[in-house]
Amino acid sequence: MNKEPITQEDLELLLAKLANVGDEIGKVIVGQQQVIQQLLVSILAGGHCLLEGVPGLAKTLMVHTLAQTLELDFKRVQFTPDLMPSDIIGTEILETDHETGDRFFKFQKGPVFTNILLADEINRTPPKTQAALLEAMQEKIVSYGGTSYSLPKPFFVLATQNPVEQAGTYPLPEAQLDRFLMFISVDYPTELEEMEVLRRTTGTKSSAPEAMLNAQDIIQLQQLVREIDIAEPLLIYINQLTRNTRPDNSVSDSVKKYVRWGAGPRAGQALVLCAKANALMNERFAVTLDDIHSIAHGVLRHRLLLSFQAEAQSITTKSVIDALLKELPLPSGPFTTSAQ
Repeated sequence: MNKEPITQEDLELLLAKLANVGDEIGKVIVGQQQVIQQLLVSILAGGHCLLEGVPGLAKTLMVHTLAQTLELDFKRVQFTPDLMPSDIIGTEILETDHETGDRFFKFQKGPVFTNILLADEINRTPPKTQAALLEAMQEKIVSYGGTSYSLPKPFFVLATQNPVEQAGTYPLPEAQLDRFLMFISVDYPTELEEMEVLRRTTGTKSSAPEAMLNAQDIIQLQQLVREIDIAEPLLIYINQLTRNTRPDNSVSDSVKKYVRWGAGPRAGQALVLCAKANALMNERFAVTLDDIHSIAHGVLRHRLLLSFQAEAQSITTKSVIDALLKELPLPSGPFTTSAQ
């Protein structure tokens, strides 16, 4: 049975509420507009998001505030070295039927059964526990004792991690990194933003964000993202961008020199969906080249495995992606402007 198309009035209301989400987050979080934008892009595209930055940059507060602006069930798990997989997905407990006296095992659902799971400092727990999220992130189900349990809709893992160079961190396996639609780097605030942080957080006043979107709104927005138009030349460009991250057939000397493994087809899918989501957030219904470039780093940076030579020379994935975007031929057509 086909769903009824959304009316123009409902569409305008949805987009207005979406635009207000950023304003509500801004009541608590100073600056970081680009990070917030990419978080919302990831949610609209229906994927998970990983935020990396040094401690103290309000990564956890940012995710918690985002959850407050969305009328969704929210749970937080603090990842520690002694965390077990059952602490995330759940476990079986022995119960007794008080009428018959029979004893039986019942599956007690873990915190992963929610709409938004904040996996805080995900790289401070060993790979065995990190991997407990793999099935949930990819299939949106949890298997335990031969039974599969569906997760609520929508479902997102918004994870934070400290830079892998810091003590006590366990780098995420490449297979799990690839499950994150976007990898967002959280940088230090500007001088003026840091001054505003000091003013806001050391006094008696505090602001609480209001909920703007509910689960049905988000599901509807995700469907709208799929309906955003992308011209064939831009689709070809995304395909070429993905393929040129692989050193064997890249036009970029930086990729050939510094990349061991490039991005897989999942990266191309992510680029398309995130570009569409970015277009919708800007109230456009066709993807532009600007949309692709604005999300390219977030989609690709965790999908490139650099060589030892790159590490020795302090070459980053950002610089490699910058070089690739500069060297890859642009599509012909009116796609370089947001005025579509």
